[in-house]
Amino acid sequence: MRFPGRRKLKHYFPVSQPKPVLPTSEVQPDKDTYIVGLDETIVDVVANVSDQFLETFNIQKGLSNLVDPETASAIYGELTAQNSISDHFAGGTIGNTIHNYSVLADDKSVLLGVMSANITLGSPAYHYICHTSSKVDMNHLQGVAGDIGRGITLITPDGERTFAIAPGDMDELDTDHIPENIIAGAAALVTCAYPLRHQGKPIKQAMVKALQYAHQHHVPTVLTLGTKHLVEEHREELLELIKNYVNVLAMNELEAEALTGLADPLLAAEAMLEYVDIVLLTAGPDGMYLCGHTDDEFKRETTNPIKSGGLADFNRWEFSRPMLREACKQPIKVFSHIDPYMGGPEKIRNTNGAGDGALSALLHDISANHFHKETIPNSSKHSAPFLAYSSFAQICKYSNRVSYEILAHNASRLSRGLPEREDSLEEAYWER
Repeated sequence: MRFPGRRKLKHYFPVSQPKPVLPTSEVQPDKDTYIVGLDETIVDVVANVSDQFLETFNIQKGLSNLVDPETASAIYGELTAQNSISDHFAGGTIGNTIHNYSVLADDKSVLLGVMSANITLGSPAYHYICHTSSKVDMNHLQGVAGDIGRGITLITPDGERTFAIAPGDMDELDTDHIPENIIAGAAALVTCAYPLRHQGKPIKQAMVKALQYAHQHHVPTVLTLGTKHLVEEHREELLELIKNYVNVLAMNELEAEALTGLADPLLAAEAMLEYVDIVLLTAGPDGMYLCGHTDDEFKRETTNPIKSGGLADFNRWEFSRPMLREACKQPIKVFSHIDPYMGGPEKIRNTNGAGDGALSALLHDISANHFHKETIPNSSKHSAPFLAYSSFAQICKYSNRVSYEILAHNASRLSRGLPEREDSLEEAYWER
């Protein structure tokens, strides 16, 4: 292609040279560094309604109501007709996590789940795709005839929030749509405990199959716990699943207590280290704990103030890097804690997504280690089979910062990456 005017280049496209390979949005297991997430695909819909609206559809105020597809469609149609919908958000704890990962890493991830085969303008599937990073590879989703899940938040004039949950076909993911080669080439596989609620649905077996593939190919597996009530209801099954397949466990303090019976987050995390290699535990206003294992030979002592709680001097070795317990000759437990970044936002309207943000930062560090090891295998950073690139303390800082960003913007997902320079740090920091 020629252009008019004086130009130094003879051609805009050098026709005599081989065409360069254009980047592809689809993951290539032999070339890319990426993570894989398996989730129930769901869209969160927020709408303002009257009390009469709730009565019309027999929705119990202030509670989470499970509704059938016909009722969900009727509610959605009425909300649309009344122009009551204020927002659509792509949801799902794993959907949030891998979206955040792709935003932070500016790199690819893969979503496994279902998607409407025919997507119409304004449909739940349409909004899900619109609100998900273009770096998330959706080529391996399973097409379904119906809708993906919808979680409708109905806000009455008194500010009370009522939920109408319509699962749609989000639990129809089957084992045939779990690609072994994609999981085998991943830096990590992340999923959640929610599929355990649906004993008669194929998504539960699909999740187990994905965990089996990851375990078979030595891919780090990450599990997030859904809610305190889910953990209480499926505790024994969860513990068995964790023991067999999980390397990294993410949870909040309520879920940790339900799982272990221990109210102290630090002691609950220590108890779960008998099952897994790393525990990420968010404890609301008390901050965040990151706990795991390292080899005694590679332990590094902190220069931060020593802390004591349920365990004395628990953060002494927090400058160590995480390792799989089975990779350690002489494993020791490592604990790190951090208070909320800058004390937390002045006003928190919604904590939804903060834990997903923290986990996405940990996954970014794990994938960075995977990438660096593939690129520079002889680096001193890989003198031992470390699971992450940074220390426990440094990952804690990163996860904490991402959580703050989500809380401060009152959204369940990141809309952009973190700033290159923090306004909260003195200028001298950047001149070092």
